Amino acid sequence: MNKVLPPLLASPAPAVLALADGTTFEGFAAGPPAVASGEVVFNTSAHGYQEMVSDPSYRGQILVLTTPHVGVVGTNEHDQESARCWAEAMIVPDLEAIPSSWRSERGLLERLAGAGVPVAWGFDTRALVLHVRRFGALPGVLSCGDALSPEDLLARAASTRGTDGCDLVRQVACTAIGYWREGPWLAAGEARAVHGHAPRVAVVDCGVKRSILRRLVGSGAEVVVVPPDFGADDILALRPRGVVVSNGPGDPAAVAGVADTIRGLLGTLPLLGICLGHQLLALALGGRTFKLRFGHHGANHPVRDERTGLVWITSQNHNYAVDPASLPKDARVSLVNLTDGTVEGIVDAPLRAEGIQFHPEAGPGPHDALAVFDRFVQRCRRRSPQRGGSQ
Repeated sequence: MNKVLPPLLASPAPAVLALADGTTFEGFAAGPPAVASGEVVFNTSAHGYQEMVSDPSYRGQILVLTTPHVGVVGTNEHDQESARCWAEAMIVPDLEAIPSSWRSERGLLERLAGAGVPVAWGFDTRALVLHVRRFGALPGVLSCGDALSPEDLLARAASTRGTDGCDLVRQVACTAIGYWREGPWLAAGEARAVHGHAPRVAVVDCGVKRSILRRLVGSGAEVVVVPPDFGADDILALRPRGVVVSNGPGDPAAVAGVADTIRGLLGTLPLLGICLGHQLLALALGGRTFKLRFGHHGANHPVRDERTGLVWITSQNHNYAVDPASLPKDARVSLVNLTDGTVEGIVDAPLRAEGIQFHPEAGPGPHDALAVFDRFVQRCRRRSPQRGGSQ
């Protein structure tokens, strides 16, 4: 039986990506005329496209995927990392519009079109990736369906701003306290909840992925999510046994207030920073961050535990890194990226603080580092209550 293409793909229109340096790449639009701008980043992972586009960390970015058959497994509600899609646009070499997975509830193209996210396909993404690797992270503008003239497109790309100096956290984070009770998805297709006595963990939402919340619940924590504007006293008033500072988008040095909050919590209770939260922890300790040439985005990054020598394969999505020379003497580098030697983890034992640059929750994988959550929750269980801590 012949498959019938959805209307969004049946009559493709041209799509053009213009970078700030004047370089253009061409392909086809998968939807109506649209324009999107942002910093162009590429992800080399062969799976997890739904988790990527719904990850708040992609706010302000045009996502380029290098793998073929994007869309083949469709999308479903449980794999959403947030309530909406955050990537400004998506560019792929090949697009599968008709899903073929038993878990699929909705096609990827249908979901993105409903969210107003432009999709372009048929691009030479290898050439695009090589250009970004050579010249570094570049802002760009994607025009789908002749939405902009070539002259307007190039002019707009030249004036588009990247993520440097941008505090995007308030655009993606919650504004009120919330409680999360779902655990990780199981093979039976059900989300489990952990009930009974559990240490309360406050999660500072800088753009948190739902996978982080699920893994904390799966490790036995009671999870309360707080806005990034909550100060240290506001958090301690909730009587948590530990605090997690989440991932999120933008330049860590531009994020207002969160590093000050972390500084007020240091030494009071166990603290874990993940991705942006790791960078904000470093800033709270007195360190500095810097922008990587083209960032780390993929599910195949080797990271070495400096204490044991064990190597984990990790999922990563960040444009900034911690300068190890800027850290205070009590903060040791605990994990290192084996590709470029950048800092992937820090530990300040006297202050009971740990930062993880990669994503141990890694939806959909790899799962080498899942024990990070179990260890953190165990630390929270062992903590002696103090300064308003829960009993």
